[in-house]
Amino acid sequence: MLFLYFSMVYVRMMCTAKKCGVRFQPPAIILIYENEMKGKNRQRIMPVRNFSKFSDCGRAAEQLKNNPRHKGYLEQVSLRQLEKLFSFLRGYLLGQSLAETMEQIQRETTIDPEEDLNKLDDKELAKRKSIMDELFEKNQKKKDDPNFVYDIEVDFPQDEQLQSCGWDTESADEF
Repeated sequence: MLFLYFSMVYVRMMCTAKKCGVRFQPPAIILIYENEMKGKNRQRIMPVRNFSKFSDCGRAAEQLKNNPRHKGYLEQVSLRQLEKLFSFLRGYLLGQSLAETMEQIQRETTIDPEEDLNKLDDKELAKRKSIMDELFEKNQKKKDDPNFVYDIEVDFPQDEQLQSCGWDTESADEF
């Protein structure tokens, strides 16, 4: 039993996820990963059971990611990506075309800058925040990036006359 535990730890650290996709018939999530020990690309098919057109994609993604059999392989795959794959599967089960499903996912995963986030319930707000966090992480420049510059100075053009705000001039008179 002890050997089995070490082999699972060994598998987790030696796999690099390359691609992740969905198969509609029979429903399955397919992961292509590189076995770093052997340097070969491998394919893992994870069957999707008990999933219907009424199922929650987020919950199904969490269950698959936390499944002890697949956990080591899915460590590098984001929960958001798994949710999208389950959304494609749900769209297929609902009879939607691939284009309709992609459009619906695009609407759900983009943030409208004009949307009032104060009017959302807690679940929707958490979803929007996670989308913003993911976008921030994706666009963030880190020290290891080749285009990283430590101290950036930007001169903003002064072509237009600056607009003053009323709040800063009123408070100056009070002091």
